[in-house]
Amino acid sequence: MKRNVGILIFDDAEVLDFAGPFEVFAVSSALHDHSLFNTFLVSETGAPVKALNGMHILPNCHFKNAPKIDILILPGGRGSRAVSKNDTYLNWVKDRYQHCEYLLSICSGVRIPASLGMLDGKAFCTHQEVYEEIIANVPSSIPQKEKRFTHFDNVFTSGGISAGIDLSFEIVRIIYGDYVLNRTLEYMEYDGNRSWTGYFRTPASNY
Repeated sequence: MKRNVGILIFDDAEVLDFAGPFEVFAVSSALHDHSLFNTFLVSETGAPVKALNGMHILPNCHFKNAPKIDILILPGGRGSRAVSKNDTYLNWVKDRYQHCEYLLSICSGVRIPASLGMLDGKAFCTHQEVYEEIIANVPSSIPQKEKRFTHFDNVFTSGGISAGIDLSFEIVRIIYGDYVLNRTLEYMEYDGNRSWTGYFRTPASNY
């Protein structure tokens, strides 16, 4: 089954938080006749978004016309603070989460599931400078600073910035197995033995 990968973007989002996962899912699909994933960017209105450090992004769709999302990705960055306090964004994420297969927060994007009460009593990863903020806001949450990424139920959280790439590779592996994973790692010239494996890896049947 071809999955729709919807990546939320907003002003002051961290570029690699959304561009890294976009590349992983798009490349893995391209290597298999574009049959695995349909990857797209979603913003609130569809208007251009100004990410951190001045990159301007034109979304593929907006909240009202986005297709069904199987894998929902929430990037971080300075803008995730405002998003995590904005009912329009929170209600949209909450609604989409009810119908998606996986939800991934990248870096400080974990502020969004935290605001939705999803981290209560749950383990999580985030950027090294954001742990104390999340712990203060969700005292029952369980920080996993030693891990690159982790999960509970169908919610995955990753560490800072580049960790979102590692988490995206893990989702590719869970869904399509080691062959698709390794082919994507090789094509992207990504050193999985150094950068990805060993942080968190359990059999796909556990998910």
